[in-house]
Amino acid sequence: MNKISRLWALVITISILALGAVVANSNSPSSAEGGCADKAYVTNQNDDSVSVINTVTNAVSATITVGDVPRGVAITPDGTKAYVANGNDGTVKVINTATNTVSATITVGPQPQGVAITPDGAKAYVANYDSRDVSVINTATNLVVGSPIAVGNSPRGVAITPNGAYAYVTNGNDGTVSVINTATNLVVGSPIPTVVDPVLVAITPDGAKAYVTNFGSANVAVINTATNLVVGSPIAVGNSPAGVAITPDGTKVYVGNNGSASVSVIDTATNTVVGSAIPVGTAPAEVAITPDGAKAYVTNFGSDSVSVINTVTNTVSATITVGDAPLDVAICPAAVIPPTTPTDVLKFTG
Repeated sequence: MNKISRLWALVITISILALGAVVANSNSPSSAEGGCADKAYVTNQNDDSVSVINTVTNAVSATITVGDVPRGVAITPDGTKAYVANGNDGTVKVINTATNTVSATITVGPQPQGVAITPDGAKAYVANYDSRDVSVINTATNLVVGSPIAVGNSPRGVAITPNGAYAYVTNGNDGTVSVINTATNLVVGSPIPTVVDPVLVAITPDGAKAYVTNFGSANVAVINTATNLVVGSPIAVGNSPAGVAITPDGTKVYVGNNGSASVSVIDTATNTVVGSAIPVGTAPAEVAITPDGAKAYVTNFGSDSVSVINTVTNTVSATITVGDAPLDVAICPAAVIPPTTPTDVLKFTG
């Protein structure tokens, strides 16, 4: 074989090896995602379990027993752990998402509801409905740190700004939202009045606005997070709005209307509802959107199912049967595929 032939043979061999390395990496989840990619975790309030949905096939892949009356659920940004608040036993169960088993139990306040995790994954904030406060969990140790943070009456939902600086907490019976500085774990400013019975809150990806569902007044309030004031008039949606989620590009807000078995879609540029309400199951409770923004998952509390909405067409593309009285839903972050990096430089000497 002459020198040129041997050179081309080596080039072809290296190309095949490189392609094999890329394929291997594309089929192997990174350690950062912890086996969590393409999964949605749904709390089933009446049978003390969490259903795990494969978001590619829309089939339930596992059912995990947790505490008494599970409510809120949140997943760490690295995808390794899911934190589940259990209302009746005042605990948070920690699920290892790689094995879908409970790895820890943390005692918090009475009747914990919503859970949110800081963008750096270091802390989980849990709203304790009966004690009017918020517990903070160190996710490295799974221990509660400091004293509970006093907020308003009947706290339910929690959302954290994308920069991790503030946690917004809805106080249902006060009709307000409290803002916590996550560096000091102190409430800043006065509670923000929304309207009647605020339930849940979601913050836009740019951190500029917080959308709050007002269960008792059939509308959504918008808070300017720079001033912590409500801007404009409340946005009328369906009856008893509860769940709220914002697309990753920040253009649309999906609101579950618990009392009208539908989902409303809000355009964040105009703060108006676009199109007709999307029919889903009975008593839709909460909403989560996939990392690519293509699908919205809606828990139907009254029909023991999850509706999957195609966010391009705003139509239901699948309905998934889960446990008894599904309440909250959290979707794993996108998979991180490590880049293929050459480990050596091959030299052809001929």
